[in-house]
Amino acid sequence: MNKMPLKTVLVLCVLFFLPVFFLLMLYPSTHNYNPLDVVEDQVGELSVFNSNSETQVQLNDHISILGFLGNEPVQNAIAASNLKELVYDKFKGFKTFQIVIVLPKGSEAKAAQLQKEINNYDDMRFWHYVFGEPNDIKSLFNSLKSEESLDDNLFTDHIFIVDKELKQRGRLDDREDNEKESGTIVYPLYSYDCIEVAEIKNKMSDDLRILFTEYRQKRKGTFDSSSRRADDLKEIN
Repeated sequence: MNKMPLKTVLVLCVLFFLPVFFLLMLYPSTHNYNPLDVVEDQVGELSVFNSNSETQVQLNDHISILGFLGNEPVQNAIAASNLKELVYDKFKGFKTFQIVIVLPKGSEAKAAQLQKEINNYDDMRFWHYVFGEPNDIKSLFNSLKSEESLDDNLFTDHIFIVDKELKQRGRLDDREDNEKESGTIVYPLYSYDCIEVAEIKNKMSDDLRILFTEYRQKRKGTFDSSSRRADDLKEIN
């Protein structure tokens, strides 16, 4: 059998090992991600609100998605439906996760009607409605960091992430990589628009995965606030 020329062997070795070396060089940068920022230190609790649940609904000790659907929640069924299909259905299996929809007192029947419209006989144990006076709703909303505002019907299509310590989570710097490279002025992401499917499906889902990873690592005693492994996110897909 003829021996392969040394030059050919060297070329084959380079072709084989170069891609491997390249991937190893990229690994540290592409598999780290930043913690989910705290954008507000103290979100109001739900102690003055009534709920449709048998137990008192509270934000403390829960990872919560907080939404405000106003006096006519059925008219805002698209926002609610997007929230259910793109967020609730994906994360409802995680312990302490919940979605809380804030509505004014007197809209209990409308909440039940909305529930029928968005629920296809799924498990909705972790989807709650709470009811309060207009001033209490405004006070709760004002405890959140937001560039949006409630309209006259106490509605906004933006939703908020609140962690177990009543801290609002989001992004202090929501720029894409190309925007950072071009020197675009820093802009935040305090809330997520339910009408923008891409924003909920991509940004909010990613941020929730990061937050769940943080609490899982805290339970294991392996949490590192400076960097995290993107591989951990795969466990939550």
